[in-house]
Amino acid sequence: MSKFKKKQAETKQAVPTSAMPDVVFMLLIFFMVTTVLREVELQVQIEYAQAENIEKIEQKRLVSYIYIGPQRLGNNRLGETKVQIDDTLVDDMGAIRNIMYDKIMEEPRLIVSLRVDQDSEFGIITDVQQELRHAGTLRVNYSTLREI
Repeated sequence: MSKFKKKQAETKQAVPTSAMPDVVFMLLIFFMVTTVLREVELQVQIEYAQAENIEKIEQKRLVSYIYIGPQRLGNNRLGETKVQIDDTLVDDMGAIRNIMYDKIMEEPRLIVSLRVDQDSEFGIITDVQQELRHAGTLRVNYSTLREI
């Protein structure tokens, strides 16, 4: 018989979970701080035109929206046709060129989506298209509803 006996360590193999709530709380705070949940407040009314042949844009992050339609005045009244970029109404058509040029410099793959009211004046739409062309934003699409 052997005189030497093999000792076994009596340590626990369990993972400590006492810090788990702290880690979960820190992750929650991190995602709350870094996530952007932003909706544009429309100041113009948009009723989309219908189309048969439409295509869905997959990468929504690369899209910048320009809204064209009658201005909402309150009490269900509508004003004249206005252009809205982000949360701001644009009165000077020349400002569209500067705003969109800055955006295209930040993201060269930017797609400009025009969300136009079906009853908007075509002259304003043409002016916006010209300003986009001068700004170098050549990837333009129109938002529509699928025709039933």
